[in-house]
Amino acid sequence: MGRGVKVAVIGGVFAVMVGGAGYGTYNIVSALDGGGGSGSTGTAKKSGPPGEDEVAETTEKFFTAWEKGDAATAASYTNNASVAGTLLTAYGEAAHITDVDVTPGTATGTSVPFTVKAKVSYEGASKPLTYKSELTVVRGETTGRALVDWQPSVVHPELKDGDTLVTEESATPQIQAVGRDGTVLTKEEYPSLGPVLATLREKYGDKAGGTPGVELVVRHTAANTPDTPLLTLAEGKPGKLETTLSANVQAAAEKAVKRYGESSVVAVEPSTGEVLAVANNRADGFNAAFQGRVAPGSTMKIITAAMLIDNGVTSMNGPAPCPDTATWQSQTFKNLTGMAPDEGATLANTFMRSCNTGFIKLIDEEPLTDSSLTAEAEERFGLGRDDWQTGIVSFDGSVPASGGPDRAANAIGQGQVQMNPLNMASVTATAITGEFRQPYLVSPDLDGRQLATAKGLPQSTAAQLKQMMRLTATQGTGAAAMSGLGGDIGAKTGSAEVDGNATSDSWFTGFRGDVAAAAMVQQGGHGGDAAGPIVADVLRAGG
Repeated sequence: MGRGVKVAVIGGVFAVMVGGAGYGTYNIVSALDGGGGSGSTGTAKKSGPPGEDEVAETTEKFFTAWEKGDAATAASYTNNASVAGTLLTAYGEAAHITDVDVTPGTATGTSVPFTVKAKVSYEGASKPLTYKSELTVVRGETTGRALVDWQPSVVHPELKDGDTLVTEESATPQIQAVGRDGTVLTKEEYPSLGPVLATLREKYGDKAGGTPGVELVVRHTAANTPDTPLLTLAEGKPGKLETTLSANVQAAAEKAVKRYGESSVVAVEPSTGEVLAVANNRADGFNAAFQGRVAPGSTMKIITAAMLIDNGVTSMNGPAPCPDTATWQSQTFKNLTGMAPDEGATLANTFMRSCNTGFIKLIDEEPLTDSSLTAEAEERFGLGRDDWQTGIVSFDGSVPASGGPDRAANAIGQGQVQMNPLNMASVTATAITGEFRQPYLVSPDLDGRQLATAKGLPQSTAAQLKQMMRLTATQGTGAAAMSGLGGDIGAKTGSAEVDGNATSDSWFTGFRGDVAAAAMVQQGGHGGDAAGPIVADVLRAGG
């Protein structure tokens, strides 16, 4: 870091310290106040936010110790010395990072951005390492000292609680993931694929024909979370891994989810079950598109409508009255604000307007039971059996048999039902083809895994569901989002209420030709408002 002239004002006397001595010369402050620096023994305990001088002094001391590889001293300038010391020690010993030089930027209040330049060396291989991070200085609660507020991201922005840095020979070879048209898929080109590619490497690196190299990685403590590579010191030979992804659809999905935070989307090919795209825009990096477990709102009505048709309760053109309210076992359900009641509604009309009460009024009809919706989901849509083998970690939905008010709530995608965009894209694919084809990202031929099976839907049921989704996309709640899309299109909207959130989660699933897609935006509001445009953009690219 730069070693310019530093001036301290102490008791009216100017003390000038010239750069050659580095940060150590700043200790004149300690010498005059008894050796403790800010908030030391013998001075009054300070309170309130650290001042500009305290921020500068604390960061200088922390950076100097870090540069010297003195983990214990650097950690002593933080408010969590034990945890900080462990990570800073690993920085030098397990990660083999040396020649550290830290250059601070201009502080904004108590926050200080900085740039780290260093070298990573391991068994004769060496490469430079450069990255940017930030720290914040806070007042120690017990000592009153100005201290670095300890976060793992101080050491490296990719680090989270429990993570560490390691440099070693790779546990698995790198992969060169390619899409269905041969396009190489990288996290630089398709950022939200980063966690997916890391998982594919973890699972298939030793099957794709590559050889391991030497890497600096973030090692995570979370279960089923592969290392995150940061720097390659010695190249291995990447193995080629073919995926089902479409580079064109993936690019559209990446762009679409950037519209909203906490959003996810999946596209599948109904005729094969192949996953065409998976994208997430989340602060936590979680693959909610495949692993999310949240209520899907009214997109669930696709399955509920199938249950009603398959059990002979009603049909697309049969009765499904839509009153203002519906009460089931002491719980009253309502429709979206402003929805006009229609006692003469058909199932198609109730479906395309997404009338909650119309579905709830029918769930006690013979021969339906508490387990009828569960049976429909499991036996015909392949959901909720924990047997999907997509090629990476995924959750295949949950529709538990429920009594009481949850029987009604489940029918409209609330209660105990849990889904993610992968599940709902698959539901749409099954609904429009009548065949359940388990979604997958990597061909089962590579590792011999068995894909899940289910008996699917009667063709008459599938034909009715597809037509009701067409009506929803052209005349119903999905019309605004799907406007402008040509070809054979269909949709279903959903808004899922979540306890503690003022705004509902936005859900949308739809199809265009041989592409089915589903998206969710947590706290995004109505289904057509946030998730709808995401799905439409993906369908536009893939249809």
